[in-house]
Amino acid sequence: MTAYNNPPHNENRFDPNGVGIHNGNYFGMPFSPDEAALVLVSVPWDVTSSYGAGASAAPDAIIEESTQLDFHDPWAPGEWRRGIATLSIDYSIHERSEPLREDATRIIAALEGGHDPHDNFLLARKLEKINAAGAELDARIDAVAEEWLAKGKIVGLVGGDHSTPAGLIAAVARHECSVGVLHLDAHCDLRPAYEGFECSHASVMWNALRDVPEIERLVQVGVRDFSEAEATFAAGHPKITQFTGDGLAEGRFRGETWAAQCERIVAVLPEKVYVSFDIDFLEPGLCPGTGTPVPGGASFDEAAWLLRTVVDSGRTIVGFDLCEVAPRLDGGTFDASVGARMLFKLCGQALRGATTARDKKQ
Repeated sequence: MTAYNNPPHNENRFDPNGVGIHNGNYFGMPFSPDEAALVLVSVPWDVTSSYGAGASAAPDAIIEESTQLDFHDPWAPGEWRRGIATLSIDYSIHERSEPLREDATRIIAALEGGHDPHDNFLLARKLEKINAAGAELDARIDAVAEEWLAKGKIVGLVGGDHSTPAGLIAAVARHECSVGVLHLDAHCDLRPAYEGFECSHASVMWNALRDVPEIERLVQVGVRDFSEAEATFAAGHPKITQFTGDGLAEGRFRGETWAAQCERIVAVLPEKVYVSFDIDFLEPGLCPGTGTPVPGGASFDEAAWLLRTVVDSGRTIVGFDLCEVAPRLDGGTFDASVGARMLFKLCGQALRGATTARDKKQ
């Protein structure tokens, strides 16, 4: 996973204002990981999705669409020039994901039929295999992230389902010693071993709080579809602050601006911020193919403004992920196009924050 797709950057051969080049890299950029300030790791894994599947196809689809994107971002002008590099996709991850997804589908069907998978020897073995594979993937991503963090890079991850960034969250938090997680999602992902899957997309934040002591605070924004047990858990947990979809909507209805809401959200975060971005944080019209779309949600510009507010406040985005983008089965490219543009916003603000932090030290 540490190989790269393109030779070292050659300014004379790359025209940022020209036609996007399909070179296997996000945005068609020519940077190698060693020379770039930010590296992107792709995780084509989609095993535990409890409704719609397809997120394992996101990295390739986003790469394909990202070459249609123009590089001028008025909220992070020129930051891409510090380098955004693409680690080669390890397709063995996808190859392992596919049969495990079939096993998970059988387990979910049993549960929906009122049966306990543990009562069936074969299903119990399949569940054990899925849980072992999820733990192995977490360790694998942790190791990749640690390698590049040690080299001074910002590391971003493109999933895959929302279980995929667990290893990156752990590595970034350990590397930085203390971080806040800004979790943008329609769901809380605070279910313990959901459907028996210990590394479920619906359990990623539960697992992070349990396993990563360096997480100082978990700030959940836009969550609007979650269980009573999750609500009770969040309300009683000293590290969790929630800005629910309903709460934010009520504030808007009473005249509070989105800018003011963003300032309230950011004020809860510590100096170093990891952003975990589930695409279903956005209104479903922007992500119709995602596994569990939910009415409500943020506009694209609102999401981008929140990221900008984090960095405007003097905080630094020290790592991030973008998950649950699922290309349409009918071949539509809109989901991947939105995903590519949100990925560019994440990269831009992470790079801008790092530039600001560097300038402060100097």
